[in-house]
Amino acid sequence: MNKTARVALVALLCIGAAACSKKQEVKPQPPQPEPQPQTQPVQESNKYTPADLDTDACLRQRVVYFDFDKTEIKPEFQEIMACHAKYLQDRPEAHLRLEGNTDERGTREYNLGLGERRGNAVSDALQANGGSASQLEVISYGKEKPVCREHNEDCWSKNRRVEIVYTAK
Repeated sequence: MNKTARVALVALLCIGAAACSKKQEVKPQPPQPEPQPQTQPVQESNKYTPADLDTDACLRQRVVYFDFDKTEIKPEFQEIMACHAKYLQDRPEAHLRLEGNTDERGTREYNLGLGERRGNAVSDALQANGGSASQLEVISYGKEKPVCREHNEDCWSKNRRVEIVYTAK
């Protein structure tokens, strides 16, 4: 077969293959409706009362623990933030003192600053969940108020905390 015949044969095969292939029609997707925000009516029975501070399992949790030298709130404490923020929303007269604490390592000045940053992190989380800044006070004790006095990681981890103290219920 000469060169011209071969080129013609290849061209015919390509044209035949293209003609035999199915054309798929691309249909545009209809626009998806935007999700509507879910609103639930606020009922008086769903509001927290001062008695709930002692009976509600979430509100009874009033300590947020931190990793060494960190100020980020761990995911396991997000629900606690939401519960206390809802209490603050339901009880505008309520006030909290957020007491930042650290372990014994580091200088006094550094630990006072770290305790304050931890308290501010909890304050920010409460505000992000609906609490009001006017209901919150942050204080740092640094390493001055340990709950454990041993010199090991288990003990130190108990001292790296912010305590949530209700000053007005």
